[in-house]
Amino acid sequence: MTISNILAEKGREVVTASADTTLHEAAQLMMRYRIGALVILDDSGRLAGLIAERDIVSAVALDGPEALTQRISAYMQPSPQPAREDDAVENTMRVMTIERRRHIPVVRETRLVGLVSIGDVVKYRIRVIEEEHRSMREYIAQA
Repeated sequence: MTISNILAEKGREVVTASADTTLHEAAQLMMRYRIGALVILDDSGRLAGLIAERDIVSAVALDGPEALTQRISAYMQPSPQPAREDDAVENTMRVMTIERRRHIPVVRETRLVGLVSIGDVVKYRIRVIEEEHRSMREYIAQA
C-alpha cells in the first residue's frame, strides 16, 4: 500500500499557514481543527515548513509565554522532507520512527497534496494485521 491509499481514505485537506502567522494563531488553528500540526507554505504555495504541537511547547519552554507572539518562522521545522504519493507506507513509517516525526507532508512534484500523521500509518498497520489475521483464520478453518 502507498501513501496515496491513505490519502484516498482520510482525505487530502490540509490546514496551512504562512511563516508570518504567530505561534498563538497557530495554536488556535490547531485547536479549532483538532489537529497536531500545520503545514507552512511560502508565497508561491510551496512547502516551506511544518509546525507541530511539540514545537510550540518547546518554544514556550525556551522563550516563555512571549514566544506566542513570535512568528512561526522562528520555531518551525524548515523544509521538512516530504513523502510522495507513491511511497510505500512501510517506508514512511520507518522514516517517522527513525526521525521521530509525527507528521509528514505529502507532495506531488513541488505541490502539497496531503499530510500523513503517525496515527494514519498506525491505523493502516492495524488494518493490515487484522486482515492477515482474518485470512489466516479462514485458511485454518478450511484446512
